[in-house]
Amino acid sequence: MALMEVALFFLRATTPYLLLLVFLLLSFLIYFYLPYWKVRRIPGPPAKFLVGHLPLLAEYGPDIMKFLAKNYGPIFRFHMGRQPLVMVADPELCREVGIKKFKQIKNRSSPTPTSGSAMHQQGLFLTRGSRWSFMRNTITSLYQPSHLSSLIPTMQSYVDLLLRNISNLEKKEEDIPFSELTLRMAIDIIGETAFGVHFGLSNEASFKQHIEERIDDEGDEEDEVSSFLKQHMRSINSLKMDLSSSFSTILGLLVPILQIPCRNILQLIQGTADYKVKQTNKKLCQKIDAIITKRSSERTKCSKDFLSVVLGARESGIGKELFTHNYIRALTYEQLLAGTKTTAFTLAMTVYLISKYADVERKLLQEIDGFGSSHLIPTAEDLNCRFPYLDQVVKETMRFVTVSPLVARETSQEVEIGGYVLPKGTWVWLALGALAKDPKQFPDPEVFRPERFDPNSDEEKRRNPYANIPFGIGPRACIGQKFALQEIKLALICLYRNYIFRHSAKMESPLELEYGLVLGFKRGVKIRAIKRML
Repeated sequence: MALMEVALFFLRATTPYLLLLVFLLLSFLIYFYLPYWKVRRIPGPPAKFLVGHLPLLAEYGPDIMKFLAKNYGPIFRFHMGRQPLVMVADPELCREVGIKKFKQIKNRSSPTPTSGSAMHQQGLFLTRGSRWSFMRNTITSLYQPSHLSSLIPTMQSYVDLLLRNISNLEKKEEDIPFSELTLRMAIDIIGETAFGVHFGLSNEASFKQHIEERIDDEGDEEDEVSSFLKQHMRSINSLKMDLSSSFSTILGLLVPILQIPCRNILQLIQGTADYKVKQTNKKLCQKIDAIITKRSSERTKCSKDFLSVVLGARESGIGKELFTHNYIRALTYEQLLAGTKTTAFTLAMTVYLISKYADVERKLLQEIDGFGSSHLIPTAEDLNCRFPYLDQVVKETMRFVTVSPLVARETSQEVEIGGYVLPKGTWVWLALGALAKDPKQFPDPEVFRPERFDPNSDEEKRRNPYANIPFGIGPRACIGQKFALQEIKLALICLYRNYIFRHSAKMESPLELEYGLVLGFKRGVKIRAIKRML
């Protein structure tokens, strides 16, 4: 009898806590599985509890999308932790998402690494609705052919500095940290053309040691140039979307509601990755604010650079409300990020691939040499029309290794895609990397063959025009694609007029990549330059 009374007392005492525990457990399960339930009819592989398909992404990188598309069809589910992504890996479906039904899928979903970061959220990339339209319309004029043509001399001056740095290392018979040099050049070009600022990263005096050595050696005193470059690289490297990210980013993948509170706490604790990211972005913001202040005082009505145009738009009616200081800072940071790493990566990857294929190198040299004197600087029209094989080489590089293999979208209302009804708020991502390796569109997709983009070839004529869209598609496509291609082509012409390149024996093979919002090199591209005797 006494035991029953004790048991009843214990039961009455613990019942509220047990009910609370059951309620919390049910709430968590509903919270965790509700996103999946909304898109459960879409095929996809079994997902692991909490982590979803993140282990697959960590092991195989974006190439896993190619495998899943082959096994589950052109539209399938991929779980980024708790968040299901509806992946699209078909050219016509990409056209439907990016163009035909743009009004229903006009915004980008916000990847976990950028969540809660004003510097990322307030840029053109993630801005939504009418604010995005106004911001894009404001800066569109900067990417018109007439303006891009006027930037050739500036681009050429920094390509010349790149060549000078290569020459110094070639004479010493040293390895060339090519991916670091191209990044410096890309930052310098953006600084001069977009902000009216001379960063000086490509100056010979500035280039004393590799970027990685500076990043690893935090105890040394730094000059302003190396400090800026270090902060820029750290900010880029923080944008990872896997289980190697900061703790708050990992938590955001698993339980998004806890990400921002957790990040706010961890940013106060020295030594944590979140603290380091906050300090890096704080310093970067200070430097960007200084750039904005300087340009604001120096610009004139005739100034046509990116920052001057944005600052000028702030003086108009609606611009006063939309272009606040934080939004201008975010746009400036975004221009620095989007216009540097992707361009530098593509340029370095192109040289890396050309160095592996003698026939490609021979054809490219023949075309470049046939253009004219080595001192003749090609115009923007020349770059577009006089170098067809170079154009094929660049296109094939961007197909072979797509620097932005995933493009994020989010439905703003219920919409049907590929026979599936997607509710409002569904994350729809275009798997551009998988699309570029589809054997139906690109026979022998693992073979590097620039001739597949010859406009007279049967393969090019048969291919769907939306099969290779490395810059995205529709109104949300990369606004700076013509700028990037102009810079890449000009640099390649000047490089191969003077040198041919071979892989360094110290570089790993195959080349290892790291995966974030865009691809990067784990250890960089290292090459040897051989002076051409013309």
